[in-house]
Amino acid sequence: MVRRTITGEERQRVIELKRQHSFTEVAEMTGLPLGTVRTIVRRSGAFTDNLKHRELFTLPPIQQSQSTGIAATVMPLQQTITGDLELDAVLWLREVIDTGNAAYIDKALEAAANIKTPPAELETRYMRHVMQTTGNQTKALFGSMGFANLEVHAKAARRKAILISEAVARFGTDDWFETEADHFCADALKGLKSRNMWLDEAECAARFRQHTDLMPHTLDDCLYELAYWGNLYRLRYALHECDHPPESESREQFIYQMLGQIRPRNKTEAKAVLSYLIYRERKDDKDFDAIVENLLS
Repeated sequence: MVRRTITGEERQRVIELKRQHSFTEVAEMTGLPLGTVRTIVRRSGAFTDNLKHRELFTLPPIQQSQSTGIAATVMPLQQTITGDLELDAVLWLREVIDTGNAAYIDKALEAAANIKTPPAELETRYMRHVMQTTGNQTKALFGSMGFANLEVHAKAARRKAILISEAVARFGTDDWFETEADHFCADALKGLKSRNMWLDEAECAARFRQHTDLMPHTLDDCLYELAYWGNLYRLRYALHECDHPPESESREQFIYQMLGQIRPRNKTEAKAVLSYLIYRERKDDKDFDAIVENLLS
């Protein structure tokens, strides 16, 4: 029996079909033997983790600071803001906590223990003050929520200080920074016009797909990149309370959609994606159903 030569077009079709179908289905659709289909897929490398993709979407390692000096933290000055001694004390203690200095935070919490008025009463008084000075009911309501809960405020400040320290250790600056991944996204989507402040999803997807060397091959690749963007966002927000550049946000959304298009290699990979959806509480996202259907297929 003479073995026929498989053309390059046939190999590419097998690879593309395998992204959406089982080995058996691909064999039936192409008329090729099941063993041939398996061999083409295995040798292609298109269904193993993409190492070049992971290299780009990896945060730089933490570097030890070369500086021998310790940056001094300035203690905020006490000021009269509301004219209410207790409210002004809470406002000052919140400023002290916001320095992120561990010693100052501890002292602020010790001082807060001397305030005997219940937090709920302090928050009501502060809400009235904001309402009287701004006339903005929404600002008064939300601005007073948790106003006197200094323990929670301190926990958030400590977490922010840790993230800022990590950002500086990874990127060497506490100023705005962009990564090689950001530059890749900006270059890939260069020239696209935004519509209602958003870039068109279909156009973005088409552009990203042109860069085949940086496409995720597996669902694990997708989760790896989504974790990269999530961690990068936390560092950026800790420093400047800002989002990713729009091109990078478009890439993150594109990769999320890929969770509904790349077939899971095994149950472990499918469970990892399901855990991600549950942990991130993404059941209300428009692509959620497509992703679940892909996992179940």
